[in-house]
Amino acid sequence: MNLDISKWQEFRVDALFPVLKNGKANQGMLEEGSDCFYVGAKKNDNGVMIHCAKDKSIISKGNCIVFICNGQGSVGFANYMDVDFIGTTDIVAGYNKNLNKYNGVFIATVFCRERPKYSFGRKWKTHLKSTVAKLPTKYNADGTPYIDETHEYSEFGYVPDWKFMEEYIKSLRHKPLTTSNKMQNKQPIDITNYHEFTFGKLVSKVYKAKAINKDDLDEAESMEDSIRYITRTAEDNGCEMRAVLSDVDRKKIEKRNAITIGDTTATCFYQDEQFITGDHMIVIRADWLNKYTAMFILTFLKNEQFKYSYGRAYLMDRVKETIVKLPYKKSDDGSPLLDETHKYSDEGYIPDWDYMEKYIKSLPYGDRI
Repeated sequence: MNLDISKWQEFRVDALFPVLKNGKANQGMLEEGSDCFYVGAKKNDNGVMIHCAKDKSIISKGNCIVFICNGQGSVGFANYMDVDFIGTTDIVAGYNKNLNKYNGVFIATVFCRERPKYSFGRKWKTHLKSTVAKLPTKYNADGTPYIDETHEYSEFGYVPDWKFMEEYIKSLRHKPLTTSNKMQNKQPIDITNYHEFTFGKLVSKVYKAKAINKDDLDEAESMEDSIRYITRTAEDNGCEMRAVLSDVDRKKIEKRNAITIGDTTATCFYQDEQFITGDHMIVIRADWLNKYTAMFILTFLKNEQFKYSYGRAYLMDRVKETIVKLPYKKSDDGSPLLDETHKYSDEGYIPDWDYMEKYIKSLPYGDRI
């Protein structure tokens, strides 16, 4: 289905969503559990911060648009939430009887385009009701706009085309993600027996990538004959765009199977394709590295992000000095299996790469990586 936005009309949030409800909770009010989402000022993962126990006194109903109204870096985003959840005071949930998981995704995507107008210093909550967005509109058979005399959604009587939005999302090429892995079959994990390793001793190379200016590249229109352009962005695995491969200096192309780190942002990702980079990018290589061990290690590296910023960059020396706690190889009697060459640690401990790989593979959706 094609999108022709020339006939779309404007709708205000307070008309489109006759019920707007503020989130009610802060993290101190939550109880431990795994049966409910805690949703707040987070632009990724559909806004889910953590899992928690259900609490009927602070729960919000699902089938709504969640507007993130506060929070540096995430204010201005909107998500569709299909299930009941607990919301932070940074969000507002919008409800409409016509909403479903298809047109909800469509509408949330449209409202996300409002985010450049808002920041931590200009919160969306103050302006949310009056926010206007253009949406597909119902038309009569003769091509004239359908007008609702009650003016329920628009002062001019325009009516959103809920059906078109639903059918458009359904027409996109996608299949629901499935997994054969069961939670009960997940590998056990016990971090109390992990050992500290200096990251620089675990890897074979840590170096600065040869930077390419974005202005010197053309964005590729298709995947064919293109290459990932990796920068310090926190989105899309660090890929800011796909560039036309023929524009690229071959000497600046990085081979696949690497970890990339943006030194001023401490954003860390695994790259399974060849790639090129922007400025301030660090590349890490190791003989144990693959997409499974990388995901295990990245969990620990990403915990370092809060220590770094533009004022204190995650430079190569700091990357090498990073301490990570990892599972280590053991003998049959449970004692540490030590390496006399002390390749990975001064004490001779050996990271259990095989266990890390198996653990990631055993997780739900680990078979789809």
